Amino acid sequence: MKPNLPPVLILAVALPILAGCASSRMLDLRAVAPVQGDVQAGARKIELCSACHGKNGSSPVPAFANIGGQKIDYLYWELVEYQRGANPDSPMTAILRSLNVSDQDLRDLSAYYAAQAPAPSSGDPAAFAQGQMLYRQGDPARGIVPCQGCHGTAADGRVDGDASRYLAYPALRGQHEQYLARRLTEFRDKTETLMSSNDHIMHGVAHNLDDEAIRQLAGWLQAATP
Repeated sequence: MKPNLPPVLILAVALPILAGCASSRMLDLRAVAPVQGDVQAGARKIELCSACHGKNGSSPVPAFANIGGQKIDYLYWELVEYQRGANPDSPMTAILRSLNVSDQDLRDLSAYYAAQAPAPSSGDPAAFAQGQMLYRQGDPARGIVPCQGCHGTAADGRVDGDASRYLAYPALRGQHEQYLARRLTEFRDKTETLMSSNDHIMHGVAHNLDDEAIRQLAGWLQAATP
């Protein structure tokens, strides 16, 4: 099923934000080259990562992201942002800035976790029916755009069209509710450095989300099935 999206609304949110954030430090992820890495090399480098994210990328701690089966491009560029100091309060920033982690290490780690099976969905999607509606249709009256325009109808990060435009957008289905709610709140409140074009877009998208809408979206995404 093709997503029924209001593209004018999405552009109305995104374009003014990007126009105002041009900077030599900003990572423009709207048309990036595909990332490649060595899965086997990455498997030899995961000891530190597995403490929070699990050996196969299924985090045992709801506050930390499930990264197994996540898109390699998203994983790599998130690591690049942390390495550049995107979120000083995150342990990820301290780890990547204090250790001798090369760009190839980032690519290999991303390749390894992208090759793992995604975490299974959990919870009852019917309990968050409003979250499903917000994800797929948005709420134009409140200025909320549908998430599926960038993250795919099935919340798997796969969107029809120019693939290069969507490489760095993550899959969301099966992600921890607590982690998603925190990230959406951070984007809404602009409590971390907006270092990439994706960050700026997400600030604009999340700007009109209240706490209840965030809870509904995050709950449905954790429970959503294909």
